[in-house]
Amino acid sequence: MRARIPRELHPDQVGLDRHGLRRPDRTRTPLSRGASMRTGIIGTGRIGTVLARILVAAGHHVVLANARGPQTLGPLVAELGAAASAAHPAEAAAQAELLVLMVPFERVRGLLPPRVVQDKVLVDATNAFGGPGAPADLGGRGSSDLVAEWYPDAQVVKSLNTMHFETLAVAGTAPGERLAHFTAGDDVKAKEIVAGIITDLGFAPVDTGPLHSGGILQQPGGPLFNRPLTEAQALAWISH
Repeated sequence: MRARIPRELHPDQVGLDRHGLRRPDRTRTPLSRGASMRTGIIGTGRIGTVLARILVAAGHHVVLANARGPQTLGPLVAELGAAASAAHPAEAAAQAELLVLMVPFERVRGLLPPRVVQDKVLVDATNAFGGPGAPADLGGRGSSDLVAEWYPDAQVVKSLNTMHFETLAVAGTAPGERLAHFTAGDDVKAKEIVAGIITDLGFAPVDTGPLHSGGILQQPGGPLFNRPLTEAQALAWISH
């Protein structure tokens, strides 16, 4: 049995004042940034849009895509400025150095020609639900195991799927201890790349292990899903 983690955070406990505004952080040590990357984001709902905003704020370039076509992304691209562009999903995958899937899980299979993600880091940020709030029954398999099966030549990393979009929007620049984002995957270098981006965004990367076992911890129904933890709390959980 794992140790109980004290003072587990509620999603609202991310450095907001009583008016819901971010408090300035005058004590936090600035984080060093890795090299800027062109990140493709497929899926521009609430969480995909938040990810695009904080990536651009961290100095990265983004290529955005959705099911409705790049013409629908004009306002968001204009908001984000020169660091953002829009494309069709396959074009975004081809242009990106790293690709993040933020679409409903049931749309992932067949979403892209497998060749466009060959040898690329593919972040599976999707969540498999079988109904409102209920995890899908995948017969004991991890949802990311299936993504890796559908895109066998990609370097799949499970990440960026456990945090509510409102928390994601502000927690990386909030005062206090960094919150954790988890990474699971079978390619060490791919996980290092994703960890670097997580660090750039102001979060703490925590490795949960291989794609299968680590991914199951992070997906809906897993113990780390939708559970904001500080870096210390997350490491304590992993160690037990």
